[in-house]
Order: sequence, then C-alpha cells, then structure tokens
Amino acid sequence: MTALLGLAEQRLPQIIDDTLALIEVESPSHDLDAVTRSAKATADLIHERLGAPAQSIVVEGRTHLLVSFGTSPTQLMLLGHHDTVWPIGTLARLPASVTDGALRGPGGLDMKLGVVQAIHALAIVRELHGVDALDGVTLLVTGDEEIGSPTSRSLIEKCAAGAVLVLEAGGDNGELKTARKGVSLYRIQVSGRAAHAGLEPEKGINAAVELAHLVITIAALSAPDLGTTVTPTVLSAGTTTNTVPAEARVDIDVRATSSAEQHRVDSDIRSLRTLHPDAVITVSGEVNRPPMETAMSATLLALAEHVALQNDLTPPAGIAVGGASDGNFTAGLGIPTLDGLGGVGGGAHAETEHARISAIAPRTVLLAGLIRSITTEGISRAE
Repeated sequence: MTALLGLAEQRLPQIIDDTLALIEVESPSHDLDAVTRSAKATADLIHERLGAPAQSIVVEGRTHLLVSFGTSPTQLMLLGHHDTVWPIGTLARLPASVTDGALRGPGGLDMKLGVVQAIHALAIVRELHGVDALDGVTLLVTGDEEIGSPTSRSLIEKCAAGAVLVLEAGGDNGELKTARKGVSLYRIQVSGRAAHAGLEPEKGINAAVELAHLVITIAALSAPDLGTTVTPTVLSAGTTTNTVPAEARVDIDVRATSSAEQHRVDSDIRSLRTLHPDAVITVSGEVNRPPMETAMSATLLALAEHVALQNDLTPPAGIAVGGASDGNFTAGLGIPTLDGLGGVGGGAHAETEHARISAIAPRTVLLAGLIRSITTEGISRAE
C-alpha cells in the first residue's frame, strides 16, 4: 500500500462523517439563506481540516468560497459547488446515511462528497510534503452551479489558470469525464389576442396553437448524428377554459458537442416565425456553457493514468457525457480541464443518489496525486 493510499484509508471515517455533516446542511440553489448556511459549514470544514480561511464571495446574495494557498500565481484550481437540486425538507425522507456500502443523502454524490474529498486530498499533500507543497493551488466552491452558474461564471473564469480539476461525480464505473456537451437555454414567448372561446373565438389569436406549431419545428432542430439535442421542456398557455389563450411559452434545452452546432441552433431559434401574421414571438436565452472537448482533457487524463499506476490503482478511463458542468467554462477558455474527480456511484438528482464507500479512498488518492504532480512538475509528464 502506498503512503497516499494509507493516509486516505486512515482518513476514510472522517471523510464520511464530514460528508454526512455537509449533506445535513441542505442547500437548494434558489434558497439564498440555505446556500449561505451551507457556505459557512463548508468554510468551517475547510478551516478545521486545512487551517486555511475561506474567503466568502457574495454575488447577488449567492455565497461562493475561495481558498488560495501560498503566494504564487494559480497553477491548479480545484473546482466544485456546494448547492444542490434538493428542496429544504428532503432530508426528512432521504436522510444522510451509510447503508449497504454506500453513502446516501440529497446532494451527497452531486457533489458534497467531491468537495470533502478535495479538502482531504489537500490535507494529505500538506501532511506528506508540507504546506509549501500547496503553493499555487486554488480551491473554488460555488453556490449556484445547479442553476447554470449565473453569478459564479465570471469568478470561475477569473480564477482558473494552469489546470483545472472538477469535483463532479465520476462515471458509474469510476470513469473520468473528458468531454461534455455544451448547453444553451431558451424561452420562447408567443403573444396572441384573447377572445371568448364560445362566443367569438375567431376574433382571437390563439397563442397556444401558434406555440404548438413552433414546438414541432423546434424539436426538429435536433441533429442526432451530430450529437445535438433540442428539447422543448416546460410549456404553458392560457388563463381560463373559456378564453382563447393570449399568451403561451415554452422552455428549450439544447445540448451540442460543438460550438458550431450551438450557433446553428441559436440562429435557427431566433429565425422562428409564427403562422398568424399578428402573433408576436419573443426569444430570450442564449448559449449557457460551451462544449468541453476531449482535446482539453487529454493531457490530464494521461497524467491521471500515470498517478493511478504509481499508487497501485486501476487507471481510470475517460468518457463523454451529455450533462454540463462548470468545467465547460474553463475548457472553453483553453485551460486543460479534467472532470469527474468526485465520488463514484449513481442516481445524481434522483432519490437513488449514492456514492460507493469503496471508491472514496482511491478517489482521494487520485486527487492528492494529481495535486502533487501538477504543482511540482506541471502537466508536462503526460505530454
């Protein structure tokens, strides 16, 4: 057993306890008070385990945490988030627990475990090599990733440098995420004219009917052979059952593997037209995250394979996934980015969310090894 793995195994009970404690501080993205409480709990844990103060950065009421080690410019950023998709009260029916070899609870896999593993990986590097070994490392934990990072994107892009390791969950079999689709989000509003549905419907302009035609056109913008999906999601129209709807709207989720496809869909959506000449269409939204392409993770994946072999671990494979993360932003800036370094399990955003206990120590070792290798040698070893 290597020194890194031995230390990670010793810390495993503490890693589990720390994660359970953070899960119990519920932090749905839209609840600013809850996110503030979660940020404090996370900052307290950082200080307790690393002796380092976490700077609270509040933007539009959302609290993000930044920790910079040493005085050198950042050469490695660890990137995570402490907000979740789960509403307050979820713990009452999905308590934080360890059962059947898995850590469970809302937001445990996505991604409070990843944040805790990073904290302990940093502590292991410091314990083995001294505090100077962390010089040039930055830890950023944001509070709005699950809603598209509206207040943290500029902070992420400002702080990212050198290389970025993203603490999102890995693949079901422990794979690292080497490519992610880009995301675009839109809302289309159709304005028509109300009229009595029984007395004089012909005097109205039915926004629901107009939108129905548009939804078919929107869905047809998908290009499965190119990995592009255009999905109408939330629809609404009308006010009462006896009134011709004057307003209707649809939300649209777009996923694409290339910037070219994102821009193609963007242009097509903005070119949509209604059938009735007096109906008005309004398009809001834009490209939210650029694609994270494989080229931006290749060197770091090779380095992760090397670190795994050094520590008697199975070298991780890389996978491409449809979901996006904050790593899309850093990869879009041309910064080498490797994702999926958090927990290993399944069920993210579902009631079956869980992380396998057996994977926690090896994943913490992989993180610690990458931190040490990047801060001492950069990422050139794998080139």
